[in-house]
Amino acid sequence: MSHHSRDATGQGAPLAERSSLWLFGYGSLIYKAGFDFQQRRPAHIRGWRRRFWQGSHDHRGTLSNPGRVATLVAEEGAVCHGMAYRIGPEVLAGLDIREKNGYRRFMTPLWFDDGDSRGTTSKDEGDDEALVYIATEGNEAWLGEASAPEIAAHISAAVGPSGPNRDYLLLLAQSLREMGHNDAHVFAVEEALLALEGRRHTTG
Repeated sequence: MSHHSRDATGQGAPLAERSSLWLFGYGSLIYKAGFDFQQRRPAHIRGWRRRFWQGSHDHRGTLSNPGRVATLVAEEGAVCHGMAYRIGPEVLAGLDIREKNGYRRFMTPLWFDDGDSRGTTSKDEGDDEALVYIATEGNEAWLGEASAPEIAAHISAAVGPSGPNRDYLLLLAQSLREMGHNDAHVFAVEEALLALEGRRHTTG
């Protein structure tokens, strides 16, 4: 974990006691919230890099054929762009279920892409930090590092209750592109997936 970040159960007021807090989404949360929120703003966190190293047994794959979804890997100097949501604490129970497949909560400083360091005029504790769900090495669904073509082949073959794994990847890449951000890892996996599917179409 980045030295700027801390476990969400650590110091500070318990999340359930806050009137509201920021949630930072870097995967499907960018394009599919699925919960009530008060504000939605492009934002980023520092010291983290997005990687398709986490398995998905419950959304984009199955136990026998897990998909690959995004998590964060600590990297000095890195910047991860995504979407910040101002939410009430009542939203957390549903998020914990959505992210139950190997993810845990942590808090990290948050920056808004418009340069505003605070997203609200409220003086609630935590206005300058965000809750993030992260899956780390050693969790039950961890798949780990692989090349872009290997990840693409894995994604191409996986389907789960939330739909094909390829849709997760392509929607994430499209959303980042529309926000004006370049994520070399996501775009490399996207390119490898489209090339793989193009070859299949040509030879099929």
